[in-house]
Amino acid sequence: MTTTKHQQDSADSATGLNHFDQSGQAHMVDVGSKQDSHRVAIASGNIRMQPQTLAVIQSGTAKKGDVLGIARIAAIMASKRTSDLIPLCHPLALTHVSVEFAIDVEQSTITCTVRVETQGKTGVEMEALTAVQVGLLTIYDMSKAIDRGMVMGNIRVQEKHGGKSGSWSQA
Repeated sequence: MTTTKHQQDSADSATGLNHFDQSGQAHMVDVGSKQDSHRVAIASGNIRMQPQTLAVIQSGTAKKGDVLGIARIAAIMASKRTSDLIPLCHPLALTHVSVEFAIDVEQSTITCTVRVETQGKTGVEMEALTAVQVGLLTIYDMSKAIDRGMVMGNIRVQEKHGGKSGSWSQA
């Protein structure tokens, strides 16, 4: 069965899932008629570890090198490769990616916060979330020799701006 663009749009709005057509088949969303706008997404997540692991990361004495420096580069690289990893994501020309790490000694956690921007037809939430996950995975990979029990969590989009739906923020 062939569906028209109008039928797909109707099916999309009826289900709220825009990656499926009327017959339930996956498709890449058509963003061709959308207007370019400045798009921003901020995502974050954290990794909890043993206090001695955090101390090694903070001191810069990990055997594999500067854990947070390498995790920052990995996160930036991941944001640029999101469409290679998530099947229905559009490849985007990112205009800015920043990665920040906040250390909480009392909780023995590191929080990774990523801001991604583009000028385009679709949002950058997936790029920000992918960057956070890969940043945290890199911390795990570089530190697992001293702490295999690290736990990643609380991964989320904190806010997004731009596009037809405008701004959204998680309280």
